[in-house]
Amino acid sequence: MSLVTILIIAVILLLIVLSAFFNGSETALTAASRARMHALEQEGNPRAAMVNRLLSRPEKMIGTILIGNTLVDVLASALASGVAVLLFGEVGVVYATAVMTLMIVIFAAVLPKTYALAYSDRMALIVAPIMRVMTIILNPINIAIEFIVRFFLKLTPTTVDDEANILAAHEEIRGTIELQKMEGSVERNDADMLGGVLDLGDLHVSDIMVHRTKMATIDADDPPEEIVDELLRSQYTRVPIWRDEPENIIGILHTKDLLSALVRSKGDISNLDIMGFAGEPWFVPDTTPLKEQLNQFLKRKAQMALVVDEYGEVQGLITLEDILEEIVGQISDEHDAHDTAIRVQADGTVNVDGTVTVRDLNRQMGWNLPDEEATTVAGLVIHEAQTIPEPGQAFTFYGHRFEILRKTRNKITALRISPADVLAARAARNALQQ
Repeated sequence: MSLVTILIIAVILLLIVLSAFFNGSETALTAASRARMHALEQEGNPRAAMVNRLLSRPEKMIGTILIGNTLVDVLASALASGVAVLLFGEVGVVYATAVMTLMIVIFAAVLPKTYALAYSDRMALIVAPIMRVMTIILNPINIAIEFIVRFFLKLTPTTVDDEANILAAHEEIRGTIELQKMEGSVERNDADMLGGVLDLGDLHVSDIMVHRTKMATIDADDPPEEIVDELLRSQYTRVPIWRDEPENIIGILHTKDLLSALVRSKGDISNLDIMGFAGEPWFVPDTTPLKEQLNQFLKRKAQMALVVDEYGEVQGLITLEDILEEIVGQISDEHDAHDTAIRVQADGTVNVDGTVTVRDLNRQMGWNLPDEEATTVAGLVIHEAQTIPEPGQAFTFYGHRFEILRKTRNKITALRISPADVLAARAARNALQQ
C-alpha cells in the first residue's frame, strides 16, 4: 500500500470524524434545554449565549450543518470508492459502498447522535463556538439556502404556525411536569400547582364560578337588623345584595364597611342605611378567560365579580380566591364550612354531590375525567347518558361506574362513583366465586 493510499485513508477517517461532529452538533443543539441555556446566559456564560444565538436562527444553523455534513459524506464516499478501485478493481466500488455505509451509519450518525442526546446541554456548550465559526465561513452559501427556505415558508399560514408553536411549548412543559411527577422528582401537589398555572389560559370564569343557586345573597328590603344578623352568620366577608328578585344584584356588602357604619351610628342598627355604604357590583362576561380575569382583579384591586351570560343575566360569582384555588388547591380558614361533598368510602367507592365540579374531583382523587363538555359531575353524567337518569340507574364510561343515589326534580344531587381499580377487583371476586 503506497503512502498516497495511506494518506487518502487517513483523510477518509478525518472526514468521518467531521461527519460525526456535524451530526452530534445538530442533535445536541436541537435537544439542548432552552431554559437551561437561558439561565446560564443570565449567569454570564458566553458559550450558552452562543447556543442561544445559534438557536435564534435555526434555519442558518441547520443550513450550515447540512452543507458541512453533506460535503464531508460525499467527499469521504468518493475517496473511498477511488481507493477501493485501486486496490480491488471495479468490484471495489461495491466494497467501498458497503464499508462506508456501515462506518457512516455507526460512527458518524448513531454513536454521536446517541451521545449528544444523552448529554445535550454539555455537548451543545462544547460545539457552540466551532459551529459559530462554521456558520460564518459558510454564510454565503447559507444566504442562498435561507432565501429558498424563506420562500417556501411564506407559502405556509404563519399565524397558525405561531399558535401551534405556543401550544407545543405549553404541551412540552405539561408533559415534562407529568413525566417528573411519574418519576417522583416532583410531588403531586407541586405538579398540580404548575399544571394549574398552565390551565389559566384554557379556562373561563364560567368553569369555576359559584353558581347563582349556591350564592349567599341578601335582600336589600329586609330590615337592617336581619341584614346584620345574616351577614354575621355568613362565612363570607362580601355578600351580594339584591332587590325585587335574586338575579337583580344592586350592590356588594362588605363586613368591614358594615362595622365602620355601626361605629358611626354608635351601635344603632335600626338607623343603618345599608345601600348607603354598599359597594358597586362588578359584572364580567362568563366567557372571560381566567388569566385575563386574574389580571383584572389585580388591576382593579377587587376580589369579587358577578358573572353574566350573553343576555346580561347573572349566572354566578367569582372571587380572587376561586382563581388562586385553581393553582394551589383548596384554601380554607377557621370560618369556612367543612366541605363534605366528596366522601371516600371504605370499599374504595366515592360518594359525591352532583354539584361537585369535575376539575375538583379530578384534583382530589387523581382521576382524569373529561371536563370539556360539562362542569359538574351531574352534568357529565347527563351529557354521557343523553337523558336525566333516575335513582338506582348506573352508567359506566371513562373506566368509572356512576350510580345515581338521589335526585330532586330534574337535578341529580348525589352519586356513587366506582373507579377502575374497584371495578376490576369486583370483577375478579365475581370470577372467583363462579
